[in-house]
Amino acid sequence: MAELVRLGHARAGKGERDGAASKDVKAPWRDYLRRKGLKTTQQREAIVDAFLRSSGHVGLEDLLSYARKKHPSVGLATVYRTVKLLEEAGIAAARHFGPGQTLYEVAEGRAHHDHLICDSCGFITEFESDEIEDLQDTTAKRFGFNVSRHRHELFGLCEKARGMPNGRCPGEEAGRKIKR
Repeated sequence: MAELVRLGHARAGKGERDGAASKDVKAPWRDYLRRKGLKTTQQREAIVDAFLRSSGHVGLEDLLSYARKKHPSVGLATVYRTVKLLEEAGIAAARHFGPGQTLYEVAEGRAHHDHLICDSCGFITEFESDEIEDLQDTTAKRFGFNVSRHRHELFGLCEKARGMPNGRCPGEEAGRKIKR
């Protein structure tokens, strides 16, 4: 399994998250627990730590694997419930990249970004484009439409999956085992 910070993800363009040293990244989590009158456990905190350290899209199984390194008895149900709490707190955002492929990313403080997804290896690359954002805004105005939110996901094949000589597979480069 790939390291947590590299799971199925790459970034292109501006907008990378600042390092955790600049602020207490767990403060919103603690505030949420306090407001809701919820307690925490070491298992739950291991899951939250793993999630907040992720730099991209992370699945429940990946969080489970990380949490079990610290607490072998952690179950998938605990991971699921913790991620749901992170979503309710506005800290996690679920992203649905296909049937049965829900991944989560840190929502708070992230700049808007779009995704390129390889249909073969499943690798997800984030990108930002002011030109695309401007075109979307212009198109919406032309039709008298007020956009409240949007998702832009482009599906296709990486170079290797397209059979290009010496083609790259970002998923393999990130250490993922690819089934073709």
